[in-house]
Amino acid sequence: MQAPFFAERGLDLSPFYSGTLNISIKPKAFEFIEPEFTFRNVNWIDGFPAEDFSFSRCYISFNEIWYPGFVYYPRPETKIQHFHDNSTIEIITERIPKISYGDRVKIKLNSDEINMKG
Repeated sequence: MQAPFFAERGLDLSPFYSGTLNISIKPKAFEFIEPEFTFRNVNWIDGFPAEDFSFSRCYISFNEIWYPGFVYYPRPETKIQHFHDNSTIEIITERIPKISYGDRVKIKLNSDEINMKG
C-alpha cells in the first residue's frame, strides 16, 4: 500500500515482496545514524496522520543465498499506532523460497547508516 508513495519520491520497491520480514536481533538493538532514504510527511492512508519512513540497503541470507533488500523503518516519532522495538529489524526483500517463522538468517547492514548496540 505504501510502495507507490515511496516510488514517487525516488525509491522503487517493485522488485520486492510487498511485506516485511521481521527479524529479532535480541539482545542487541539498532539505531539509524544516517539512512540512505528518509521520506517525511507521507500521507499514505486517509484518516491517519502523515508518517516518516527511513530505508537503508541491506542483504539477507537464507540457506546460503544472499538477497538484496532494504531495512524498512517507520519512524516511531510519527507512527503512534504501532511499531516494533529497536531489537526488531523489518526488511523488505524479494520473496525468499521456503522461509518461515522462526528460521535463522544472516543480515548485512550498512554500518555508516545503522548502528548496532548491545
